[in-house]
Amino acid sequence: MCRSNECGCGHAGHHGPWIAARHGGCCHGPGQLTRRFPTREEILAELEGYLEQLQAEVKGVEERIADYRKAG
Repeated sequence: MCRSNECGCGHAGHHGPWIAARHGGCCHGPGQLTRRFPTREEILAELEGYLEQLQAEVKGVEERIADYRKAG
């Protein structure tokens, strides 16, 4: 699945297996099985990772706003 930026598929590394599947698949060669029904635990882990990324993005935006306020 698209778990790293090194795969060369063009998708960002934040795509988990279930997001990639909704985007038409990712990093699958011929003959590879694509699961369609993730477990509850897999979905929860992916959502928690996504939440962490969003929180980091918010922190970055807040820091940028603070920098602009200091400069202006």
